[in-house]
Amino acid sequence: MDRGTVGSAQSGRLLVEVRQEGSSAVVTPAGELDHHTAELLREPLDDCLSKGISRLVVDCARLEFCDSTGLNVLLGARLKAEAAGGGVHLAGMLPVVARVFEITGADAVFTVHATVEEALADGRDESGTDG
Repeated sequence: MDRGTVGSAQSGRLLVEVRQEGSSAVVTPAGELDHHTAELLREPLDDCLSKGISRLVVDCARLEFCDSTGLNVLLGARLKAEAAGGGVHLAGMLPVVARVFEITGADAVFTVHATVEEALADGRDESGTDG
């Protein structure tokens, strides 16, 4: 189906798909990100970083819930990505998930975009290849 998909992981409550878009990896978690499912997101994020993809776009449009464990997975990936010269960009957060980031102050340490397309365009702007 999606020829750009490079991997996926699934449990009953969380599905994570990964595809590469230029120099970025788009990681799409769908469902509930919590203590029981966090490893399903951590592994593909770490895998991208180990392959040298340090610019990660997390498409949160289908993420219905995120607790502190899920938030810690994203914060850990952000630290690793920044150490490798990249970053973690969040896109399309539903209000219930965005609220967790607002309450904890985590929205101040991530670059948040309305859409995946905006996040990817921001990456092209940063590299100087699109404008």
